[in-house]
Amino acid sequence: MANIKDVAERAGVSVATVSRVLNGRSPVAETRERVLAAVRELGYRPNNVARALRTARTGALGLIISDLTNPFFTELADAVEDEARSLGYSLVIGNAGERPDQQDDYIRTLLDRRIDGLLVSSAGTGSAMLSEAVASGTPLVLLDRTVPGIDAPCVRADGRAALTDLAAHLAALGRRRPAIIVAPAGTPTGDERLDLFRTALAAHGIALPDERSKMGAPPDGVWGRVGATLDLQHTGGRRVMSDFLDLAEPPDAVLATDNLMALGAMDELRARGLRVPDDVALVVYDDVPWFTHTDPPLTAIAQPTRDLGRAAVHTLLECVEGRRPESVLLPARLVPRRSCGETPSTDEPTTD
Repeated sequence: MANIKDVAERAGVSVATVSRVLNGRSPVAETRERVLAAVRELGYRPNNVARALRTARTGALGLIISDLTNPFFTELADAVEDEARSLGYSLVIGNAGERPDQQDDYIRTLLDRRIDGLLVSSAGTGSAMLSEAVASGTPLVLLDRTVPGIDAPCVRADGRAALTDLAAHLAALGRRRPAIIVAPAGTPTGDERLDLFRTALAAHGIALPDERSKMGAPPDGVWGRVGATLDLQHTGGRRVMSDFLDLAEPPDAVLATDNLMALGAMDELRARGLRVPDDVALVVYDDVPWFTHTDPPLTAIAQPTRDLGRAAVHTLLECVEGRRPESVLLPARLVPRRSCGETPSTDEPTTD
């Protein structure tokens, strides 16, 4: 069986360098790749028990995902695992199912297993054990969602430019009565996307109400609608779309701020015999590969999912090393297809 000296010899580096790479501390990408290639070729397996005794580390990272049934989070978890494994770490994943109590159970379990660090895409607005993990000094990084009161770096996408582009896109296509399906008030991601979209539309003379679930007659000049769903699921998106369509003057474009809510919105439109984009334009925040295969292909805001996963692992490892890294913002982008009435194109952009 190969040992660490064999790996060092094959890679042409010192044993100390191999050790640094396996602990995520190699500063040179070329060296890291050479060592990891030697590890794979020789089938070397580090003795994590012995390493933990020497360093008080286990070589394991934890990841809590808010909802693994959501394709965005599934891809995000896959990206985190790929990067962690490439750096010599194993990954233990827990699915919170958008339930803070279930999130607490997983955090407690992971802390008991003495993981080296924890990534959390939080359910709701946080939980008691999340605060306890921070207080205990566990290296922790938030992923995709900020959490009020939690002092930890966060790796997430910045939707400002993409939503600005979307507002201009809808205005150019003559869509003057937009609506948005969002999470309940107090949810940081939902609040941010609503605020950014409201600001972007205002630049084109289109206003959104200041309140969620504003379904009554709009004040003069206010043509937008805001509908909130409690469950962030297909059922919530369908319910809010139904409310929109029951209005005396329904919206002519709807932005669903989550891919599962967008699927529910599509189902409600089809159930009523309405077509996208002829009757209502539909845009989804969070692109997934099959949105290019719907009829019509859905215009979407794509987050750099795999880049987010990679950045989250590296940010967490900086915390493990005792440093205090900055939060990371990576730009989302608008991907126009045909669900807003765009001209069909043979070279439509696809997801990342």
